[in-house]
Amino acid sequence: MDFALLLRQYAASSARSSRQQQLYTALRSAILQRTLAPLQRLPASRQLARELSIARNAVVFAYEQLASEGLLESGPRGTRVAALPAVPSAPHTPQRGLSQRGQAYQAPFADVDTLAPFTPGVPALAEFDHARWQRLLAKQWRSARPSQLAYGQAAGEPALREAIAGHLRAARGVVCDASQVLITDGTQASLDLCAKLFADVGDVAWVEDPGYGGAVNAFTSAQLAVRGIAVDADGIKPSAADWQTPPRLIYVTPSHQYPLGHVLSLPRRLALLAQAQQHGTLIIEDDYDSEFRRAGPPLPAMQGLLPDAPVLYLGTFSKSLFPALRTGYLVVPRAYVQAVTAMLAQCYPRGRQLEQLALAEFIQSGEYAAHLRRMRKLYSQRRDALSAALERHFGPHATLYGGAAGMHLALELSPEFDASASSQQAIAHGLIARPLAAYCWQAEHRRNGFILGYAQIPAEEVDALVRRLADYCGL
Repeated sequence: MDFALLLRQYAASSARSSRQQQLYTALRSAILQRTLAPLQRLPASRQLARELSIARNAVVFAYEQLASEGLLESGPRGTRVAALPAVPSAPHTPQRGLSQRGQAYQAPFADVDTLAPFTPGVPALAEFDHARWQRLLAKQWRSARPSQLAYGQAAGEPALREAIAGHLRAARGVVCDASQVLITDGTQASLDLCAKLFADVGDVAWVEDPGYGGAVNAFTSAQLAVRGIAVDADGIKPSAADWQTPPRLIYVTPSHQYPLGHVLSLPRRLALLAQAQQHGTLIIEDDYDSEFRRAGPPLPAMQGLLPDAPVLYLGTFSKSLFPALRTGYLVVPRAYVQAVTAMLAQCYPRGRQLEQLALAEFIQSGEYAAHLRRMRKLYSQRRDALSAALERHFGPHATLYGGAAGMHLALELSPEFDASASSQQAIAHGLIARPLAAYCWQAEHRRNGFILGYAQIPAEEVDALVRRLADYCGL
């Protein structure tokens, strides 16, 4: 056996590693691929070192490492390949694919550049005060204790929970104290938690239609029976027939319906709460971007409309600050605090205590409120620019929804346009114009158009981008 040839054949990919590592890699590959047969005797370490012009210690290292892995055997008569069991050349049974839960995930959108124009849900990241945030983090690191580098409290840092509770009471009318606020890794983590803790396999869950795909993913992966309930200008509109099969969970975005932007009217809110109380249903209220309401003050949350309302209230800092923070929160009724905290402790170990403390100071110092005021003004300018450009280039062929709040607009097109095909063409050219149909769950609720995020697009660049989108639609 020409071991020099063997080395060149199997160690080419490791040319930058040490000679002993190259030899180890080459021999290991040869053994596993049966180029060196089971029980085949290897040269003595001195002989192989001379043949390869390397130090004997390098050969000894490779032999000892392979012996420790059970690939070589050493004995009085030298070193040989271990008697490894035969491996069939092809599997006798096909490999299993994804589980039913895994197959249930909806993936209508490609993994594209989230900074591309019109990507929804991404704030104006260039306008965030990175330097101030860096100083807050540095301050926490300077005073960090060893305990803050370990796993944190299951429900999150008390200082952050207190800061969030205070903000929600003042700005959103949420009735809660810090004990009811539980820190999560974002809205999706909160939804997964709700689906696992508050519903059993086969339970019915309602979602808005059109609506947020993340809620559908959370419910279907938990093996719930998901039903899309139509929305109109006053929000979700379940019928008396719908209530004949009451759901265990109802997911709603009442302050800024996703993706159309409607507001759930007060009569609908009260009716939904009353029915939920009657049927033992829990409402998941996702308040994802209510901070950016421009037509008057933010609407009070559903959670605070009734004492002990059957509402699980979700919030996130991904829209108001930046997505990479990966910090959200869940406000639960007092009766559930202990159970949810126990699950968090067992299944979702907390970390990032120093980031949480920096965020708590950011909120308590008033800087968070000041940041929101700046962003409301900026987003108003960018929304106005987008609305004007869409009116100019799409005119009577489209209807706009959702301009009163948030960071995106819904553009509904006339039936003669193929929004899905135009969306694919736009994405191929760097514009993330997601088709509205991808947010619809039942055929009778299907809509034709786009979801267009505007938060990160400077106002002066909007018109040219919309003109390109109109070209892709044949206008």
